[in-house]
Amino acid sequence: MTTPIEQMPDRDERFVQDVVPFMGQLYPAALRMTRNPSDAEDLVQETFTKAYAAFHQFTPGTNLRAWLHRILSNTFINSYRKKRREPVQDLGAEFSEDWQTGNDPLTPPARSAEAEALERLADSDIMQALRRLPTEFREAIYLADIEGYPYREIAEMMGTPIGTVMSRLHRGRVRLRQDLASHAPSRTLAAASS
Repeated sequence: MTTPIEQMPDRDERFVQDVVPFMGQLYPAALRMTRNPSDAEDLVQETFTKAYAAFHQFTPGTNLRAWLHRILSNTFINSYRKKRREPVQDLGAEFSEDWQTGNDPLTPPARSAEAEALERLADSDIMQALRRLPTEFREAIYLADIEGYPYREIAEMMGTPIGTVMSRLHRGRVRLRQDLASHAPSRTLAAASS
């Protein structure tokens, strides 16, 4: 009979061989969720820590990618909920002065192009409309339309039947269309300019 200590190297080798290659696929998803590169790295790291701790519960032959994305989603949701319960921390003037670059105290510090692009993307009408959707619709649309997962994998990740996924996608897309209709150019303007 083998002891858990003797099984450990095999488990570690399987984890490295099977799970670690998915790290590159999890980072873009984490970046879309957090909208911050360092937070995305932290989210992926925490996801892999949780996956390693629970790897003995993973059933070989099932969808490992879906299992990892479910851990990623749950970790993000739990950390988001935790942050909402924490009190807001106000940074003092001394801290912001320490981080000023240049001599003019009225000039804000230079921002990276990536930070500006992510900020513009985050403030777009589409992203705002997506955030207004109920969580179950938003998650289904994100996994299908942004990540490109097939319905079966989305159902596994969300823990719901495929029919429920299809229904949530349909209803979520209808709500998005309705919400974004006011941003579309009117047909009379389009017809007049042609």
